[in-house]
Amino acid sequence: MGAGGRMAVPPTQKKSESGSLKRVPHSKPPFTLGQIKKAIPPHCFERSVLHSFSYVVYDLIIAFLFFYIATNFFHLLPQPLSYLAWPIYGFVQGCVLTGLWVIAHECGHHAFSDYQWLDDTVGLIIHSFLLVPYFSWKYSHGRHHSNTGSLERDEVFVPKKKSSIAWYSKYLNNPPGRVLTLAVTLTLGWPLYLAFNVSGRPYDRFACHYDPYGPIYSDRQRLQIYISDAGVLAVCYGLYRLAIAKGLAWVLCVYGGPLLVVNGFLVLITFLQHTHASLPHYDSTEWDWLRGALATVDRDYGILNKVFHNITDTHVAHHLFSTMPHYHAMEATKAIKPILGDYYQFDGMPVYKAMFREAKECIYVEPDEDGQTKGVFWYGNKL
Repeated sequence: MGAGGRMAVPPTQKKSESGSLKRVPHSKPPFTLGQIKKAIPPHCFERSVLHSFSYVVYDLIIAFLFFYIATNFFHLLPQPLSYLAWPIYGFVQGCVLTGLWVIAHECGHHAFSDYQWLDDTVGLIIHSFLLVPYFSWKYSHGRHHSNTGSLERDEVFVPKKKSSIAWYSKYLNNPPGRVLTLAVTLTLGWPLYLAFNVSGRPYDRFACHYDPYGPIYSDRQRLQIYISDAGVLAVCYGLYRLAIAKGLAWVLCVYGGPLLVVNGFLVLITFLQHTHASLPHYDSTEWDWLRGALATVDRDYGILNKVFHNITDTHVAHHLFSTMPHYHAMEATKAIKPILGDYYQFDGMPVYKAMFREAKECIYVEPDEDGQTKGVFWYGNKL
């Protein structure tokens, strides 16, 4: 069903002799987006309000249970155990809230329901609770999807050319340096991106997700940026009142720890989806939307794939059809693999190993030395 237009792609060995994934082909694909879509069962594009809300309710119930256990029973534990219980709570609660974050992300893509107003309402509430300016990020993220793989126009984790890397990069190109870089990226990367556009596309003036008049947004979007800011400020005020009533330590343990985990996973997931030695980037002479959308890789987070609603292992399909709800993405991914052939990339390396490997191997991009692929850039690490 829905397999019309399927093209025969000969199977190829996906791994090179060194054990790393082969490069994604950089030539124009022998298929179109329409042919990929025909391979997917039509029901995969159907959005259900009840089905989508069931995941919101499920995540909220699990999050409340963890909150209830932490706030009602942790103080009964012997002192050494309570110090261990709160970090464990922060991690598991952060994983659940990351799943909620992903649902709000789907709202921004209009993948939650057939009603834009409902998607924006749900997304605004969830993202504001997690201190994310919903509309601000929705618009910049939409531009990322429109320009993925473009060195000039992509919005996030835009790699630098070798000639543009910072002078201190060579001093961080070692195990302690990579640990430091990853630690700063995972803890501060998200707020620094929102506030200062760190790792984002360069603009001709200061860019900030909280600035309605910044270069990221058009005139018709500015009112919604104000609404996003108001949502974040309202939650910040609520946290301030909670800190007065319960104490700052209570707020940091109950909310701050999980939020730190959410922000870390958000950065890690995005980083690993778009950073891989097998993925090309293109300048304006070579870039087109389909090849850019295919310049991403699916990853395996184990049991967290389900907790994160499969945003981790169906990202290729998501970039091709971003309005598809997450609960159909696994089926769609299986359907498109025969069409994509070598253009589909999956890396099953454990995430904790992959992030150090990519931090080591993917420092800058440059064309191949043979000069045969002008406009196509690949990751390198020779400093």
